[in-house]
Amino acid sequence: MPFVRIYLPQGSSPEIKRHVSDAIHRALVETFKVPEDDRFQVISEHGPDDLVCTPAYLGIAHSAHVVFVQITCSEGRSVQAKKDLFQRMAELTALNGAFAIADVIINLVEVKKENWSFGEGIAQYA
Repeated sequence: MPFVRIYLPQGSSPEIKRHVSDAIHRALVETFKVPEDDRFQVISEHGPDDLVCTPAYLGIAHSAHVVFVQITCSEGRSVQAKKDLFQRMAELTALNGAFAIADVIINLVEVKKENWSFGEGIAQYA
């Protein structure tokens, strides 16, 4: 169960929110083999003073129009699977022109399976 946090610029339209949400989920399904119905996301908007991204880092130029994505998931995937996820997620998010591929910033947080509860106060994987 990936838990996805999506941080968008303030004023993002419902269409942009849906596009980014769908792009991220599709990339997870395709690269991490997440089940279609395994979708847990929080989408929030942030003003220019609250969504800060350096203009250039590691040779990549960023605009002021960025999207930050943080994914918490169970540990155990290969480095190649993570690279595939990042690439696919950036490609799909940039597909409709809402964001430049360079402006899709992704962070992956891995946790042990026993750190999840899917409801009812039960640690289903513990």
